[in-house]
Order: sequence, then structure tokens, then C-alpha cells
Amino acid sequence: MAIGLIGIFLSLAILITLAYRGVSIILAAPLAALVAMVTSGMPLLATYTDIFMPAMAGFVGSYFPIFLTGAIFGALMLFSGYATDLADTITRWLGSKRAIFATVLTSALMTYGGISVFVAVFVMFPLARELFRVANIPRRLIPATIAHGILTFTMTAIPGAPQVQNIIPGNFFQTSTFAAPVLGIVGGTIIFILGMVWLEFRKKQLISAGEAFDDITILEKRYGRGADLGLSSGGTADDSPSGRSAPDNAGNGAESTSQVQTKTRTRCTDGEDEDIDYNDEGLPVAPTTTQQTLKPRNHFLPFIPLLLVFIVNFSATQFILPNLDWSVLEDDAFGGITLGDRAATWAVILALLAAIASIVLINIRNVKPLWQAFVDGSKNSLQPIFNTASEVGYGAIIAALAAFAIIRDGIFGLSANALVTSAISTSVISGVTGSASGGMTIALNAFGDELKTMATDQGISMEVMHRITSMASGGLDSMPHNGAVITLLMVCGLSHRESYKDVFMITLVIPALVTALLTVGILFFG
Repeated sequence: MAIGLIGIFLSLAILITLAYRGVSIILAAPLAALVAMVTSGMPLLATYTDIFMPAMAGFVGSYFPIFLTGAIFGALMLFSGYATDLADTITRWLGSKRAIFATVLTSALMTYGGISVFVAVFVMFPLARELFRVANIPRRLIPATIAHGILTFTMTAIPGAPQVQNIIPGNFFQTSTFAAPVLGIVGGTIIFILGMVWLEFRKKQLISAGEAFDDITILEKRYGRGADLGLSSGGTADDSPSGRSAPDNAGNGAESTSQVQTKTRTRCTDGEDEDIDYNDEGLPVAPTTTQQTLKPRNHFLPFIPLLLVFIVNFSATQFILPNLDWSVLEDDAFGGITLGDRAATWAVILALLAAIASIVLINIRNVKPLWQAFVDGSKNSLQPIFNTASEVGYGAIIAALAAFAIIRDGIFGLSANALVTSAISTSVISGVTGSASGGMTIALNAFGDELKTMATDQGISMEVMHRITSMASGGLDSMPHNGAVITLLMVCGLSHRESYKDVFMITLVIPALVTALLTVGILFFG
């Protein structure tokens, strides 16, 4: 048993190291699982084909429609010019004097409107860079500012968020994306305020220390502006842009408005060499063929698809789906599911489809060129979901090992309260895997049934379980090996050494602290 336990921790260390070094999670997860299997004496082939693969396939089967429609929606928003125009409009309204607030608000609106967090990164970076340049705010704050809008309150806390991190708990607790709205709004608001306070504090601190926007970065010192950054030579996540695609939700993006001058070859996480374009400052632009080719007729149109995501999601959750006859689900062909098992997923799918349809209808005269966005979005949906699914397969193997019983008992021994146990297990596993969605799925697959039973016995609302679990997934996941963090720093052309401190505070410390405080508050005040 002791050897098996050592094997589990060794496999976790290997998974973190491989992810941090840019190895695809699709490959890293089974390799790390192999170590755990060998040390535990599990039959390798049977464990892989009958534990790893079914868990991986189960995640793909449950969430592929979300990833597919979300990727297509993001590609359409980029191709139609809506994403860029929306960002331009909001930043123009607020002005460069409020550069940080404008960047956070615009990023948040995109994420809450159903756009993939990685689409938002590629859209927001050139705009944030210009705002920060005019306001003369040090560039090292750009990653944390964008991260505050896309990786914190809009991803897990605000009710109705159509991100997968807010959908997964619904399928376990039979709740909707609007679960515990008051708790979510309170938590999201606190995270937003604390994040803004930190960013403004750091801006003043850095400016007082003499830093400015034009200060040369570590990468510019090493390679020079506009130079080939030598990504094919490797390097660590701490001191190079690495060109690595993200192992959680990456895959979508828009090309920068700057003119591309440089191109190099880099090793990506899928193990294949890929052309990466660089603009006039030597910074990477989005690795996708989808580019803006259309221009909105007015500045109101880009808001329509985002509003539709919220309206349709809310309507389907509260009125449409509950009032339909679902007696057909009693048929054996559907496996005995209920509306509660699928309502969160179905509502978001309908919302994204409505948003996609609105873009097509508004641009009906350009429907033929829009087809390329459908093609690109479909392609871009594959790697993100298989990355996360591979982590879920890894978690299924770990949970099946005899030594895991010790870890399980240790987690449940920390607290007899279901809410605390769910928050801790989700946070820890998300931190280890570097993935909010992957860590949460692993935790709920391992402990979900027992947590539901405990919560019911203790009189804890499933909606509260949903909200706290979702928020818990968005804290410790932002470790240095997190795919979103790596991609964000890569896009911004900054190193972990320069910007991770602020990203760490914004995406890890503040969300984890708020989640802990809310959990304690619920325990004491109900």
C-alpha cells in the first residue's frame, strides 16, 4: 500500500512537470497514470482500456456539444468582427484613463457572453496593450488584468455563466448554471472588487518604482524586439514564451491587428511543429486560420449574440425546459436520466445555438464566407476537450487504485461537512492537474455520490454545493503549469518571473480566499 501511495504522488509530480514543460496532456496523463499503475500492480492494458478510456470517452460524450458550439460561436464572433468591435466600443466608452477597468470589463463581458476564455485572450491583448501604452501602465500587469476578467468571477461565480466550469456541477447535483444566484453574485462581486483593488495598488506601486509601459521585458532583453524568439530551442515556462498551446480550453483566437513580420517553428503541446506568427514587436498572434473579414454595420450588433446567450440560457433553465414533457426519458434507451441530469448542459447548448444563428442571420449576405468560421471552430474544439478528457481518464485510474482509499479517507477526515469536503477536494485536485474543469470532474467522479448523500443528510442545498464547488475549482487550478496561465503569458510576451505574481494573486489567492470565506459564512450563518 505504501508503494502504491508513493506511486500516486510520483505520478502527480510527473503530470505537473510534463504539463509545465509543455507536453500535451493527452500524452502526459496516460504516461503519469502508467507510473501509478506499475507501482500499484494494476494490469496495464486492462486498466487503460477499461478504466482510462471509458472515463475519457464519458467526458467527451457529456461535454463535446458545449465545446463544439462554444468554439464555433467564438470563431464566428472573430470572423464577423464582432468580438473586436465590441472590445473597441467598450474601451472607447471608458477611455484610456480607466485602462485596467476597461480591460477587465470587456474581458468579463466576452466570457460571460459565452466566448471561450482563449478567444478573449487573443482579442483583448492588442487592445489592452494599446490602452496600457496610452496610460503608460507597466506591461507586466496586462496578463493579470485580462485574467481578472476571464478566469475569475465570470468563469465560476456569476450565475448563468455558460463556461464549462459552471456547467459540470449541474450534471452532478442536478442544478442549473443559475444555481445559488445570491451566493454567486456576492462571491463574484467580492472577487471583482478585491481584484480591482490589487491591480490598482500594483499599478501605483510599479509606477512609483519608476516602471513604465516601454520598459524592456525579459524576452526583449534576450531576443530583441521583432526578432525570432528562438522558440524552437525550447526553454522553460519561466523564461521563455514557449509557444505552448493550453491544455484546458485553448484552441481559438483572432489575429492581431498588427502586421505580421516574423514567423518561426515551435513545438506545441500536441507534439507537432506549428507555424507561429509574430507581429512587429515579436509577440505571438493567434494560432488559427480564422481572421476578421467582416465589419459590423453598427456598434450595437456585436452585443446581440452575447445578450442572446444570457436570455436563452435563463429562459430555457427557468421556463422552457421545465414546462416540456420529458416522460420520454423514462425509456431505457436514455439510460434512466432525468431533466435535472441534463438541464444545465441543454440550456447552454440552446443559448449558444441561438447566438450562432443570430450572427448568421445578421450576416446572411455573407453566409458563404462565414462557413470557414464553422470549419475552424469545429477543428478548434477538439484539442481542448480531449486535453481535459485525458485528465479525467487519469483521475479515474488514480481513483481505482487501492492506495487511493488512504487519500480519500484523508480528504473526508478533514471535515465531516459535505460543503467543506467538496471545496477542498475540488481545489486540491484542480491545483494538481492545473485544470479547473478536469480537477472538478475528477473530484466529483470520485466523491460526487457520497457528497450528495452527505449534503442531503446535513440539509445543505444542492445549489449551494454547485456554487461553492464551481468557485473552488477556479482557485488553486491557476498554478504555474495551468494551461490558461501559460497561454496568457505567451500571448502577452511576458515571463512567469515578470507577471505570474499578479496572476497568482488575481486568479488563485483572491478566488480561493473568497471561496473559503463564503464556505465558512455558510457554515456559521446558513
